[in-house]
Order: sequence, then structure tokens, then C-alpha cells
Amino acid sequence: QVQLVESGGGLVQAGGSLRLSCAASGRTKSSYAMGWFRQAPGKEREFVAAISWSGGGTYYADSVKGRFTISRDNAQNTVSLQMNSLKPEDTAVYYCAAVASSNYYYTGRTQPEYDYWGQGAQVTVSS
Repeated sequence: QVQLVESGGGLVQAGGSLRLSCAASGRTKSSYAMGWFRQAPGKEREFVAAISWSGGGTYYADSVKGRFTISRDNAQNTVSLQMNSLKPEDTAVYYCAAVASSNYYYTGRTQPEYDYWGQGAQVTVSS
């Protein structure tokens, strides 16, 4: 089992930045690909970004490409999402997710691929 805890959410004005972090605990000696998803009010949860266990592979949703950056620190068992140039439409609850994978470049892009989920962190972008 792996437990995931997000932090770093909050309220920011449009054009501002926030950094989300996800700390993993439990069976962290295995290799895990990590992802971020988000769910806006009244909408379905959607993919945001993913990173392979090695960090050698990353993938972004078109809506955040060029503004968001996903990274990881395997020594600290953390994954981060740096969010710049935030827009009101980025307002959502952001979820961290993990799936065991030793594939150097594997990045999960759909929710069924992931086995473990955090509780979510609220990000609100005001106009």
C-alpha cells in the first residue's frame, strides 16, 4: 500500500503561481509512475500531468502544456507540480496518483491506470 498526501494548494490571482507537492509513504521502495489529475466543480476528473518513475518521461495535458511542470525527488518520495500563469479555469481540486511501474518512460494518462490516490488539494484562481 502507498499513501499519498498533497499539499500546497490555495488561492491565487490569475497570472500567479502555485506549487503542489505530493508526499508518498508506505511501500515506496517499489518504482512508481506518478500523475496529477484535477476536478473542477460540476466536471469530471481530468488528467493534468504525469511523470515516469525515473523522471525520464513526462506528459502534459494540452491545457497546461508550457505553464505547468511536473518533477519528482525519489530520495524524498515526493512529486511536485509547479503551476505558472494560472487561469481561473485551472480552479479545481488537484489529486496526486501513483501506479507501480519499472518502465523507464511510462507515464499513465488515464485514471484506471492508477492504483493509489491522494485526498486532493484545492486550487482556486481568482480573476
